[in-house]
Amino acid sequence: MKSSNSYLALQQVLQAMKRAHLASAPADLKLRQDRLLRSINLIRTNYQRLTEAMNADFGHRSSYQSQVADLATTMKMLQHALENVPSWMKTTLIDAPEPGMQTRIQHQPLGVVGIISPWNFPINLAFGPLAGVFAAGNTAMLKPSELTPRTSELLAELVGASFGPDELEVVLGDAEVGQAFSALPFDHLIFTGSSAVGKHVMRAAAENLVPVTLELGGKSPVMIDTDADITDAVEKTLTVKTFNVGQICLSPDYVLLPEDKLADFIEASKRFVSQAFPSIADNPDYTSIINNKHYQRLLGLLQDAKNKGAQIISLTPAGEAPYNMLTRTIAPHLVIDVNDQMAIMQEEIFGPLLPIKTYTDRLDAIAYINANARPLAAYYFGNNPENQQHFSDYTTSGALVINDVMTHVSIDSLPFGGVGYSGIGAYHGEHGFKQFSHAKPVVIQSENNDGTARLRAPYADKQIALEALLKG
Repeated sequence: MKSSNSYLALQQVLQAMKRAHLASAPADLKLRQDRLLRSINLIRTNYQRLTEAMNADFGHRSSYQSQVADLATTMKMLQHALENVPSWMKTTLIDAPEPGMQTRIQHQPLGVVGIISPWNFPINLAFGPLAGVFAAGNTAMLKPSELTPRTSELLAELVGASFGPDELEVVLGDAEVGQAFSALPFDHLIFTGSSAVGKHVMRAAAENLVPVTLELGGKSPVMIDTDADITDAVEKTLTVKTFNVGQICLSPDYVLLPEDKLADFIEASKRFVSQAFPSIADNPDYTSIINNKHYQRLLGLLQDAKNKGAQIISLTPAGEAPYNMLTRTIAPHLVIDVNDQMAIMQEEIFGPLLPIKTYTDRLDAIAYINANARPLAAYYFGNNPENQQHFSDYTTSGALVINDVMTHVSIDSLPFGGVGYSGIGAYHGEHGFKQFSHAKPVVIQSENNDGTARLRAPYADKQIALEALLKG
């Protein structure tokens, strides 16, 4: 539909979709698989147009990054649902407490699901949730980000050509439209974005008691233990920190590093960037910051840290400027000697800036993580199994990856979501199917049983038996 700030117009679209959902028979396996297959084909047959649209929205975005993270990964999620939905849909039989009684769990579609997707992965975070939404038999309304207008407009065009208006509707518009969208009485609402905006979305949804899945973010830590391979830890951490130039909710937000390993970490970082990005200016592999506002914000974080005593180490290739306003490129930077008075240690960074906080006692490092809001992911480097388990037991995060970074998000059989400040609920694979289904208990009583008999008056005889039971 066209851009509109009218809550009433959006409400009319939603109510029409709800009526269509109720009037039709529950989506059977064939229809669910057809919707998933159409989603896959939408991406497959338009991958070049989608790549070009994302590149235009970012100013420059690595084609490889767009195609591996936004397109191929999303197709894989949809394919996983397509192949597994027959088993997910099966009614779960439960052992009945009485002879002749039947008890089971029926996985029932919720109805119409609202999806608010962000700009940083505009296809993956729009169509990724649809894998679970369609597998569960629902229909959906999608509000993509206004910060990637070309991609959002192309999505609206492609969805309109592939889906009926009662199956999937794309709503275009600015933040005002997004606010109206979040207040609609959906049967479920999934939002991906910042914790600050997530609070507003949850508040709006609460007015209609709409259940929410919030995939937020926060400050995902990397803890490097004393026995870790520094080069390995640096390469894996900076690989993700420079992918999409750190504009990822799961990107490492700061590193906890043994004090005596700092020099090695800095040297390994310089070596990694010089090999991965021998140049940044005009490098097709290096992505731009999404817009000028975010670009200026990142430079502000650097300046604030420097003003408050941090040492800034630029990993800029020799002969190049560390940042370029015309291309909105910022080279990777290490920020050393950070403290909690710096904005860079309080805000989710979403860029190629990496604070380093050193420690001498590993328990202090764990205590620091626990003193802050629970992150979307935590990354631990170290080879001692007992220390690995200790870190897992004594920290809480949406996910934990040991000796790697962000690997979990591409494993479709694992849940993806946050905890506490970093989110509510999880999806991906069967977890998405369950998140967007209602697990309805069904009991069929046998002809000779009466489950209400023990509740029926008079109670005198029953009271004697009950007291004997209570007394043991």
